Amino acid sequence: MRTLLFIFMALVMVGCQPLTPIDQGDWLTSVGYASISEQKGRNEEEKQVRAMRASKIDAYRELAEQVYGMRVSGRADLKDQRLGTELTSGAVDGVIRGAEVVRSYKVGDSYVTELRLDIKKMNKLRDYGEIQQVPEKRQQTLF
Repeated sequence: MRTLLFIFMALVMVGCQPLTPIDQGDWLTSVGYASISEQKGRNEEEKQVRAMRASKIDAYRELAEQVYGMRVSGRADLKDQRLGTELTSGAVDGVIRGAEVVRSYKVGDSYVTELRLDIKKMNKLRDYGEIQQVPEKRQQTLF
């Protein structure tokens, strides 16, 4: 009886294995959040659109942290051998190319955006040109 149970369990375990290997290492994922009620806007629809955009930017920031890391700075003041003010700040800077929006949805008072980034695609797009600075002031155009 035990042998039969063991064989059955072994068959069930083998049946749970995927037919092709799953390689999770080629994708990065991120989630961005933004509060709808905290957005500026004339009405609820405008606030929701702003929250959608803010959550997307937050998701891109998280992807940039994963790809480039985060620069962390800290400072502690000491006066008369007593710890005074402590400051810590963090910053991330980078260019993300080729990310795709997986889902974007409302949860209560928040808007959520999920992104995924194919690392191979990002590396391929990186080779297409150098990074250009975004101008601070908009230039006037004819259209």
